[in-house]
Order: sequence, then C-alpha cells, then structure tokens
Amino acid sequence: MTIQFEDLGVLAFDVALERQSLTVQGIAQGLQEETVYFLEHPDVFTLGRRGSAANLLTEEDFDGEPLNIVRINRGGDITYHGPGQLVGYPHLDLRRRGRDLYRYLRGLEECLIRAADSFGVEAFQRHGLTGVWTDKGKLASIGVGVRQWITMHGFALNVSTDLSYFRLINPCGMPECPVTSLQDCLGVPVEMEQVKKVVEREFRKLFE
Repeated sequence: MTIQFEDLGVLAFDVALERQSLTVQGIAQGLQEETVYFLEHPDVFTLGRRGSAANLLTEEDFDGEPLNIVRINRGGDITYHGPGQLVGYPHLDLRRRGRDLYRYLRGLEECLIRAADSFGVEAFQRHGLTGVWTDKGKLASIGVGVRQWITMHGFALNVSTDLSYFRLINPCGMPECPVTSLQDCLGVPVEMEQVKKVVEREFRKLFE
C-alpha cells in the first residue's frame, strides 16, 4: 500500500474540511489513493461532536476579538490549532486494515512518539487518554472521524506553537491540563520542515 503525502501549507479550517470530505469520497469509491495532508491552520478552536462548550473558558482572544470556534464531526473535546503546529489529516481505508479504529488511534500515537524521540523528546501514551504526552505536558492531540471506514481529521503536534492560546480552553476537556511543544521541551527552535519529514517517515513505517 503506497500512501500519498501532500503539504497544503497554511490553510483555513473550512477549506481543509471540504478537501477532506472530497478525499474520503474518492478513496471510498476507489478513485484515489490513501492520502495524508500536512498543514497549519490560522488560529481556530475546534470542538468534537461530543465536546462540551463549557470547556471554552472565554469567547474573546487576548485582543478582545471573538474566537474562531468550529464544532466538527471528530472524537475528542476542544483543542486549538494555529501557526507552528503540525496538523496531519490521514485518510486511510480501514476496510483494508481490519476495521480496527482502536489500533489506528494507537498507531497515530506511536508515530508521534517515535517522531518526538527523533528530536530527543521523550513522549508517551497515557492509559485511558488519547494523545501524546511528555513530563512537561500534552504534546499532541488526536481526534478522528470515520466515514464508510475511511478516516479523516487526525492529529495536531505542537512544534513551535504559541502555547498561551491553550489557556483559553480546558484542552481536550481537561481542566488545568499543561500543554507543551517540541520547542518548549528542547529550549531551541525546531524546523517545521524537518518535523514533517520525520513524521512522514515514521507514519510510513507503521501504516504502509
């Protein structure tokens, strides 16, 4: 199985969501290969289908401007996306992968743990919680959707993200949840392009 990777650069959330929907349809109909999109979003807060609006602690940003909030059809609660964060939207056909969503989620976590390790950051899973963690806090959020056993949405890995935005929410529905980034853990700048290469490498090892 060859997985296609495409870098979409910086893309508005609604535009990326439409792109995902078309990709899911194409894969389900056998017209498109499995595809992973890498991108960054302008500032946006997304709330999963079962997420609670109570985990949004304010409706204004630090400048008093209204927050951009979108409720979407993925698992998980509320999270933040913004510049310096690597968002990955894998579109895999789980009909060819045992229809095992649990295994897929654990695979995403393992991919990001291995990627973090490549940069010298020790990351790990936490029992009963989806995502990737370090001793300094949560490094990556994961929330997926499935249509006709084709995956959409995916993961958000904090590379050099402005972590102050996470203070406006209870990240993933968890009060006082510390959040970190690769740059925060290492204390030095981390190149986004290098992170993309490493994540793609580890993803291919696990899913191809």
